[in-house]
Amino acid sequence: MNLSISQVKPMPGYVLVEPAKAQTKTDSGIFLPDSHDEKAQHGTIIAVGADTIDEKGNAVTSPVKKGQVVVYKKWGGNEFKVGDIEYQFFKFEDVLAVIDR
Repeated sequence: MNLSISQVKPMPGYVLVEPAKAQTKTDSGIFLPDSHDEKAQHGTIIAVGADTIDEKGNAVTSPVKKGQVVVYKKWGGNEFKVGDIEYQFFKFEDVLAVIDR
């Protein structure tokens, strides 16, 4: 199936993030080996699901919008690959901060 990322719409309460590219060299110019698998904890919001309802019946709106760069939980999310890019789905509460540019 040929799938475009623009066809993917997160369910209510979720955001779709394109993680930042892994760093291949340090700020001082030292190249990191391929075995260095430290995944980025930040990326760009690609799509935002609709608002959701919490367990107390309160409406929960998305804390972010499409295009924002965010920091998210290290061990959260679910991977979803389209083409050569691995995207991540996160719950609204897994987004920890917005990075101002």
